[in-house]
Amino acid sequence: MEGETSRESCPASFHGTELAAGFRAIPEDDGGDSRQGRTLVSLDAVLPDDLLEKVFSFLPIVSIIRSGCVCKRWHEAVHAGRRSWIAMSPQKPWYFMFTCSDDVVGGYAYDPSLRKWCGFRFPCIENSNWSTSSSCGLVCLMDGENRSRVFVCNPITNDSKRLQDAPGGEFPDYTALALSVDRRSHGYVVAVAKCKQVPQDYYQWDFSIHIYESETRTWVTAIREVLVGWRGGDECVICDGVLYSLIYPTGVLGNAESRHCLVMYDLSGRSSPTSLMRMAIPVPCSLTCGRLMNLRERLVMVGGIGKHDRPGILKGIGIWELHKEAWREVARMPHRFFQGFGELDDVFASSGTDDLIYIQSFGSPALLTFDMSLKLWKWSAKSPVTKRFPLQLFTGFCFEPSLEITC
Repeated sequence: MEGETSRESCPASFHGTELAAGFRAIPEDDGGDSRQGRTLVSLDAVLPDDLLEKVFSFLPIVSIIRSGCVCKRWHEAVHAGRRSWIAMSPQKPWYFMFTCSDDVVGGYAYDPSLRKWCGFRFPCIENSNWSTSSSCGLVCLMDGENRSRVFVCNPITNDSKRLQDAPGGEFPDYTALALSVDRRSHGYVVAVAKCKQVPQDYYQWDFSIHIYESETRTWVTAIREVLVGWRGGDECVICDGVLYSLIYPTGVLGNAESRHCLVMYDLSGRSSPTSLMRMAIPVPCSLTCGRLMNLRERLVMVGGIGKHDRPGILKGIGIWELHKEAWREVARMPHRFFQGFGELDDVFASSGTDDLIYIQSFGSPALLTFDMSLKLWKWSAKSPVTKRFPLQLFTGFCFEPSLEITC
């Protein structure tokens, strides 16, 4: 893997106690030459507030937050510049990596633009088993225990909100979470797919989809269906107004299909739909796991490719894009990168936004990126997260850093 560890302390807005480092005053020249006696005027002193905010808007978000630690005026400009932040171009997604434990979740965030890691405490999330989904600067989180407590937050500004508990009952067997934010109105939709085995019936699974809209602040149960020989899982995503969810064969009732399937529900329709299974799309090959993501309103799946004779054993990782109702292969991970993870389990973490995909092994802090537009594989800068014992696990997810959006 390339590069040395690139790590920095987080700005004050991240931790609330650390100040930005690296700023130093430039001494005045009093060498007695022809400039002696002149009054030195800082450009900052004559720059209007709106222009100062405009200048800040061209900086990476980390630099903007650090700028707020320089002086009182810059601090006020950073925290009052919401109109300037609206005009900012979307930032490349950051990746938050942390260890799996029962402690308070704290980890490191990776900025691909600067290729640097910084210490980061994520708001709301209490445990590494929580479900997450991100969109346009907001992150949605769901309690991994009762699977009904749901929060929405902006991890950069620490703005957060707890939603009403999701319907469908507590403690389902499987739950998947998806968030979609309208970049113009900042309104958002949260979708929760719950699946629970029908009592005393090993063949049937109760599958339901519940939708929350920020405008109405209410949940609606959109669909409820009993799946026979299939069950829900922990993967779903909203893409171009459609909720996509992976379901898995249970291997009973003569169900010979070993591949996962993709089911979809049109969020704009809200009419009585046909059976979800009638519109199911099989994944392109036998997968050990599948990760769904929305990249510029295109549905993309990163999947672990199983061996032909032993489908539960991982032999490679592929990337596919759904085109109409058919999967189109985008890329396969080169073997040298696959080997770079060391011992890669049959399941792994992967998420993406814009044109950037992150892939991480649960057993290693190594982080690999894939640029969809350039078709380029690249290791991140070396993560400062260290493996302290053989069975230690790591996880993570990506989000788009944003200063202007609120919950």
